[in-house]
Amino acid sequence: MLELFISAFITFFVVIDPPGCAPIYASLTSDASAKLRRDMAIRAIIISAIILAIFALFGNNLLSGLGITLDAFRIAGGIMLFIIALEMVFEKRTQRREDRAQEVADDDAVEDVSVFPMAMPMIAGPGSIASIMLLFSKHDDLESHLVIGGALTAVLLLTLLALLAAGPLIKLVGHRVEAVVTRLLGVILAALAAQFIIDGVKASFLPVLQNASGLPLAALLG
Repeated sequence: MLELFISAFITFFVVIDPPGCAPIYASLTSDASAKLRRDMAIRAIIISAIILAIFALFGNNLLSGLGITLDAFRIAGGIMLFIIALEMVFEKRTQRREDRAQEVADDDAVEDVSVFPMAMPMIAGPGSIASIMLLFSKHDDLESHLVIGGALTAVLLLTLLALLAAGPLIKLVGHRVEAVVTRLLGVILAALAAQFIIDGVKASFLPVLQNASGLPLAALLG
C-alpha cells in the first residue's frame, strides 16, 4: 500500500504540478485582497476535488456506456500524459498555462478565477482526470481506492498551500528554479505514462497472441 501511495502521489503531483500553478495564480490575483485570494484558492481546490471524485467513481461506467475498454483508455491516457510530459520538459506547458492565464486577466469581466482557469483546466484537467481513472481501473479494491484518494488529497493540500503562498513563493524560488523542477517532473511523468501504455498494450494484445500461437502467456512475456 505504501508503494501504491507513493506511485499515486508522484503521478498526481507531476500532473497537477503545484509549483507550476503557483505563479499562474499569483499573476491572476495580484490585484485581489488577501482574503479574496485565500477564498478563491480554497474554492478552486474544493471544486477540483469534486470533479476528480466524480470521474474516479463514475468514469469507468461512462467508458462502459460508450463501449470503450479500460485497456484502450490506459493506452490513450498514457499517450496523453506522455504528451504533457514532453511539453513540461520543453516548457511548452508552462507557456500555454501563462497564455491562458493572460487571456483571463485581460478580461475585465472575470473576477473569480477559482473555477476557470484554476479548478479547470489547470488542476482538474485532462491529465489529472485520466490519471485518477487509470489508477482506479488498475486497482479495483476499496483499500487501494482509499490509498489513491489519500494521495490525491495530499497533493491537493500541497496545491492549496502553493496557491496561498504563491506570491512569496515566486519571489523566494524564482522562475529559473521553477523551470528546472518542471523539467525534472516531466521526465518522471514520461516514464509513468510509458508504463500506462505498456500495461494497456500487454492487456490488449497478449491474450490475442496467446490464442493465436497456443503458447502460454509466460512464454510470450519471456
